[in-house]
Amino acid sequence: MSTVPVPLRMVEVSGAEALWLLEGSSLGRLVYPQREPAVVRPSRHVWEYGRLIVRAPVQAAAVPATVTYHVDEIRAVHRTGWTVTVHGPVDVLSDANEISHHRRTLPGWTHGPHDTLLRLHPQSVTGFRLARVET
Repeated sequence: MSTVPVPLRMVEVSGAEALWLLEGSSLGRLVYPQREPAVVRPSRHVWEYGRLIVRAPVQAAAVPATVTYHVDEIRAVHRTGWTVTVHGPVDVLSDANEISHHRRTLPGWTHGPHDTLLRLHPQSVTGFRLARVET
């Protein structure tokens, strides 16, 4: 006996709810253009004082002035989930104390020149939640 899958759609959530979902997660993807194609890097993040601190395996010199950060949690079995995209200017952390704090608290993939901590200043936040279609 099998059940008929329920049709789903993406419903836009408010900016406050999108930030709440973002705070509850720690794994995302840093997206930025480099020449023609977009570069996508797995990243860890933490929301602090209205800014997003991102630890990504990328060279600091390669990061442009504006980036996009994408986070999602989709549970295919339960057919639930959400996605949040944040876009805005970014700067590389330079304070030694702040860097050492975030390296201790945010796990990274690499160490050395390809391990960069960034502070993203959100200009736009967009979020969607997977919802059942009302019939």
